[in-house]
Amino acid sequence: MTAEQQIPKIKLVRIAHVYYTHADLDKAREFLADFGFTVADDRGDTVYFKGYGTEPFVYCATKGAENEFGGAGFVVESLEDLELASKTLPKATPVHDSDAPGGGKRVTFRDPVDDFPFHLVYGQTPVEKSAHLPELEYNFPENKHRPVNKTQRFKKAPAAVHKLGHVGCCVTNFAKAFEFYTTRFNLKPSDIIHEPNGKDVSTFLHLDRGMEQVDHHTWFFFEGPKYHVHHSSFEVHDFDIQSLGHQWLRDKGYDLVWGVGRHVLGSQIFDYW
Repeated sequence: MTAEQQIPKIKLVRIAHVYYTHADLDKAREFLADFGFTVADDRGDTVYFKGYGTEPFVYCATKGAENEFGGAGFVVESLEDLELASKTLPKATPVHDSDAPGGGKRVTFRDPVDDFPFHLVYGQTPVEKSAHLPELEYNFPENKHRPVNKTQRFKKAPAAVHKLGHVGCCVTNFAKAFEFYTTRFNLKPSDIIHEPNGKDVSTFLHLDRGMEQVDHHTWFFFEGPKYHVHHSSFEVHDFDIQSLGHQWLRDKGYDLVWGVGRHVLGSQIFDYW
């Protein structure tokens, strides 16, 4: 057993937010509003966006020279986890106060393979939910759950974002990245994908929270020749809201990448823009 393996795992609670730099912040602001975010704090060249859930922000957009992914932020279980991260993770900052919405304490470290930033936070102040969407009753061919003449009507609008769901990246050394994230954090694979020769090249990692029900994955990565972010995924209320958002983005003229569909691994509905 190596010395690194003997260090306690840093316990993650949930994925919370992402950071992006945009060369055209005005264009990004327009797209993010159409995507379903609302502004939590506008500081001019930095804008924090939120969903309707309790996270103080889920997306930080900053004006910069070129488009760039600035890493994801995860909430840790305790201040002790944050202090452990500061002392033992590569190129980690000291524990410091966060000036982002919600405040709290933060540590940023650098990925040991591709040197991208990764953020850990603790003690943020949550916000009140800004929407309470109904859980609708649906009819099926042989089972009717909705009373006769009870209608379900919707208004054209973006698909309101609830929270950040997961982030995915391309890394240049899958084996090293997998060993690091599964030994230093309570991250466990839900699925591992391999090539025909048996070499593992991709994984979908969930948070090991014991008996607590968690998402299929909050962090995934795959091996490739150059590091880059693949996508950030955000949760919406239900399929109706998903479909309304899809049509809203189509009507606005944005480029559809893939969807609406349902993934095999994880079984979630997806819609990539």
